Amino acid sequence: MRESTAPALVLGSMLSVHFGLAVGKQLFDVVGPLGVMALRLGLAAVVLLLVHRPALPRTRADLLLVLGFGTAIAGMNLVYPALWYLPLGTVSALQLLGPVTLALLASRRTGDLLLASLAGLGVWLFHAPGGVRAPLPGVVLALASGVSMACYLLLSRRAGTRGGGAPLALAVTWAAVLTVPFGVAESGSALLDTRVLLTGALVAVLATALPYSLELAALRRLPPRTVGVLQSLEPVCAGIAGTTVLAEHLAPAQWLALGCVGTACAGTVLRGRRAGPGTAPGPAVAIPGPARPAATPDPIPGPPSAPPPGPAVTPQPTPQPEPGPGGG
Repeated sequence: MRESTAPALVLGSMLSVHFGLAVGKQLFDVVGPLGVMALRLGLAAVVLLLVHRPALPRTRADLLLVLGFGTAIAGMNLVYPALWYLPLGTVSALQLLGPVTLALLASRRTGDLLLASLAGLGVWLFHAPGGVRAPLPGVVLALASGVSMACYLLLSRRAGTRGGGAPLALAVTWAAVLTVPFGVAESGSALLDTRVLLTGALVAVLATALPYSLELAALRRLPPRTVGVLQSLEPVCAGIAGTTVLAEHLAPAQWLALGCVGTACAGTVLRGRRAGPGTAPGPAVAIPGPARPAATPDPIPGPPSAPPPGPAVTPQPTPQPEPGPGGG
């Protein structure tokens, strides 16, 4: 596959994620947002446990990592209760503020204040006086999901260095333990309905398996920072999915807010790319979509950086003794 098609893979990944979320939102009338969240994490946990068959943590540090990682994944799925109050595009933009804020806080450059102000303007436009006001509970839930995404990014690399997909399988299982009881309490036996299970499987494919495969293929052809810039279009893709699948029509001010948040995200990644060679990249090198981590077998947002190659060492030949005058 040519490198020129890699951006299309990233775009397809983002569209798949948000169309999956839109399909999941259509189940709210049957099982509610907590039921959809429980269904998704429960199915993901079963699949990951069967695939990876992880051993239980052996040390206290490993146990705390799994618990923290799983709690962050559960918090990221607050995107579903947020969708009860807000359009998909609005939720995606608010959630994206988590990784953007994390990257800006990790930077000490004054120019990043402009990006932070631009992101803040996007939030204000979602709740501007005299405009289309976003319900406060939905805003709080979406921002909490974004904070959880930032925590996920901080923990994902540590988890990825300890046994491949095993920590993720255990973390998603812990996330399911935290969320499934609430889904069962809200929906009961409706979670076992055939239509619900089939739709849940479709959501799992659209929001997890397919976008991960597309993004992984793109990362083999593009630098992670380039993927991060392309992923700044997440809110726009979410707005398109919400409009086409859910008939959620955003006001012009809300589309402008999506643009502000997406521009702040792209600027954050680009400024990190321009950092000097001795500057460590920010945590949000490639910002994941809101629903990918719960079923991706590798939680690391981008491929791990290889150590810089050292100078090539050419083996020196062993000196041979010179032949004497009578040697033949």
